[in-house]
Amino acid sequence: MMRKKFLAVLMTSVFAVTMLAGCGNSNSGTTTATNASTNEGQTSAGDTEKNEALNIAIVSSPNGVDDGSFNEDNYNGVLSFIEKFPDSKVTPIREETGVPANVVEKISTEAANYDVMVCLGFQAAGIGTVAQDNPDVDFILVDSYPTDADGNTIELDNVYAMLFAEQESGFFAGMAAALETTSNKVAVVTAQTFPSNINYQYGFEAGVNYVNKKYNKSVECVEIKSYAGSVSGEDIGGNYTGNFNDEATGKVLGEALIKEGCDIIFVAAGASGNGVFTAAKEAGNVKVIGCDVDQYDDGVNGTKDNIILTSVLKVMSLNVDKQLTAIAEGTFKGGNVLLQADTDSTGYVKAEGRNQLSEDTISKLDEAYALVKDGTIVPPSSTSDTTPEDFPGLN
Repeated sequence: MMRKKFLAVLMTSVFAVTMLAGCGNSNSGTTTATNASTNEGQTSAGDTEKNEALNIAIVSSPNGVDDGSFNEDNYNGVLSFIEKFPDSKVTPIREETGVPANVVEKISTEAANYDVMVCLGFQAAGIGTVAQDNPDVDFILVDSYPTDADGNTIELDNVYAMLFAEQESGFFAGMAAALETTSNKVAVVTAQTFPSNINYQYGFEAGVNYVNKKYNKSVECVEIKSYAGSVSGEDIGGNYTGNFNDEATGKVLGEALIKEGCDIIFVAAGASGNGVFTAAKEAGNVKVIGCDVDQYDDGVNGTKDNIILTSVLKVMSLNVDKQLTAIAEGTFKGGNVLLQADTDSTGYVKAEGRNQLSEDTISKLDEAYALVKDGTIVPPSSTSDTTPEDFPGLN
């Protein structure tokens, strides 16, 4: 199925709606890519005389910072920073509803009490006005860019906002699935048609197509029509649960894909993905690829084999730590950035004991990673002019 591009306005509109939940649960803090006080005496954002000790707040969705996935990985970045600057401290703030307006209001209410606000997810995108009203506070915004009161994307000196090229990690998942499958049927399960989820889908499909062409395979990406995604009334395929918090639907969808012959499923669906994990564990002969963080511990299946083939990564903790360090050292600069393989911000787990990939597959992934990193391979995204069937590096 040919995928059509979608304009950047899709991403802007989603920012005002909700957050991308994490891709699942993980109890491991080990991820391997290819390779505090009051505001007294605080200086303004961008000053070079910052106190080393920072009073940090991290604002998360209802899942909290111990969700074992997206939120926890970011929280681990804060904890890593505090190991280096032990006089700093962090306060987790859980916004119970996840409603964007409520999240922004919570951040607005709390901002003046902290040196730094680490704000997680799409639902925090509307902090533009809050940041402008609090120029002495630095903000780290993960998985969205800040917007103003009218929903327009803006760039601010006291906001470092990071997006990740999920299509790159999805590409590595697609390659891994296509190289390791024995049934020649694989699938990707996502939650809602947000840009990040579409990126994962398109990247996965592109990775499968790349393997098919380069290594003369004929692996099929299986789609259950009743779960296909839709954007502005147009079918984009894939397998979408429709919600990040519907484990029951995830299990039903997982079972349907397994019945169709899929032996490897890439899961990027938040808590809904836990249902897919359950379906794979019950099947006993199916592997799952995790996302965002190393999910190997979630693959434990009693006395049976672990179901996790590998996990693909968005290296959030490293980048949160890096920006907090810049604030503490007085070198912080705001901006809206897209983090990619060229900064080791996307990747896959290949550490011994944390994956079940063959040496040959790892070698092929490493080779492709270098080509993604130098721009030879450019996996398609939700806003690109390219598709999983036609992208730089495929030919």
